[in-house]
Amino acid sequence: MEPLIFAILSIPLIIVSRRSLSDFKSHGFYRFFGWEGVLWLIIINYRYWFDNPLGISQIFSWIFLFYALVLVIFGFIYMKKLGESKADRQDEKLYPFEKTTELIQTGVFKYIRHPLYGSLLFLTWGVCLKNPEPSLDIIAFFATIFFYLTAKIEEDEDIKYFGDKYKEYITKSKMFIPYIF
Repeated sequence: MEPLIFAILSIPLIIVSRRSLSDFKSHGFYRFFGWEGVLWLIIINYRYWFDNPLGISQIFSWIFLFYALVLVIFGFIYMKKLGESKADRQDEKLYPFEKTTELIQTGVFKYIRHPLYGSLLFLTWGVCLKNPEPSLDIIAFFATIFFYLTAKIEEDEDIKYFGDKYKEYITKSKMFIPYIF
């Protein structure tokens, strides 16, 4: 049953990612496969969501999921508030909210360059920890690799768009976890 649910729920992800899937040099190409990994983890682990609530893996799972929620909320708020998303930024593979024309370096972006991808990483491992088992750890590992590649490719795109200003920003911030990585 899980493969059928996965196939059905993959359809919207394919539709949303259709412009990027034909270009492996686009950050959206790798993001799609990361999303697929998270989707698979959710489908497999949804039944364990509240099992053993005081178990160590559940506690870390909830911490990771809460942090993922904080990152995505503040990431979107700052992108909307300060990113000055404009349609004239020419890249049909970008979603409208990604077409920022101002480099955001305040709020959560002061500490990490990719709060939205960071939230996906913490979501991945938060869901994985609901029922940690080797096969799911492998899925989470590969989703992590895909989100990392997504962020690295997006940084190349941002360097092309923002230039030296973005290169300097890289030296002042971390990718996903403040002060660490």
